[in-house]
Amino acid sequence: MYSILGFYKFKKLTTLKSKQIILDRLFTENDIRGTIIISYEGLNGTISFKSNKFNNIIKSLKKIFNIKKFDNENLSKYKFQAFHKGKIKIKSELVPLGIKIKKKISDNELTPNEWNRFIKRKNTIIIDTRKNFEFKVGTFKDSINPELNSFREFPKYFKTLNKNQEIGMFCTGGIRCEKASYYLRKKGFKNVYQLKGGIINYLDKINKKDSNWKGDCFVFDNRVSIKHSLKPGNLSICAGCREPITKNDTKSKNFEEGVSCPNCFNKLTNVQVKRFRMRQKQIKIAKRTGKKYFYQRES
Repeated sequence: MYSILGFYKFKKLTTLKSKQIILDRLFTENDIRGTIIISYEGLNGTISFKSNKFNNIIKSLKKIFNIKKFDNENLSKYKFQAFHKGKIKIKSELVPLGIKIKKKISDNELTPNEWNRFIKRKNTIIIDTRKNFEFKVGTFKDSINPELNSFREFPKYFKTLNKNQEIGMFCTGGIRCEKASYYLRKKGFKNVYQLKGGIINYLDKINKKDSNWKGDCFVFDNRVSIKHSLKPGNLSICAGCREPITKNDTKSKNFEEGVSCPNCFNKLTNVQVKRFRMRQKQIKIAKRTGKKYFYQRES
């Protein structure tokens, strides 16, 4: 069994390159896969490893960064390794918005139960701060989709909001809406709230019968999506456009395994189609001979 750990911490960091080297060694020694981003404003990661190594890995991470606890963490289990490889990236910001968080704001966080009550109040605006394709997989009832394809575009969208209105924001694990709410407060917004721990925490804590969530939650690992109780969803990824697709999509005349789906079949170039078909041919050969291949989704 594998543990999938998502976490982030806003904290002033130094000597990023040396921390990257230490993390790389930790990844290699423990077969950790996934991604950790480190920045002068903190760290953010989602990683997967054998569950029996959990305590050792958590202890090591906190020691490397000299922290007692993360601002947020979520944990789920999966039968297989959730990522193909491990990466440690150094970036200027944990989430690109053009503003760095110096200290976490926690007085505007709503627990999943508080969130359920909040989103039912009149005159509130509920904003999904994730990307457009994530919104389409699943979201909260009556939430707003800004229809943006990059988090960097949010300042432009926020200019359309009323500073006196009650605003609730959410994202997958909490860090995007944390950054967004920090940004809005800096711009003079007073009534800004966020779902504590994000959608993952909500799906983990709220029973389906009491839930205001509709659909699945897209995750950036081999599970593709998750449902209530953090169970893996039923989506897969199109090999052409790398966006989630349903079982119905795979039955479409515009679906070609390993090549395209109804969303991208008429957007790919002839060169791309030729390359994807060659890749799919190699995958089929590997399957036939019992060998593993890089893009294999374990299940």
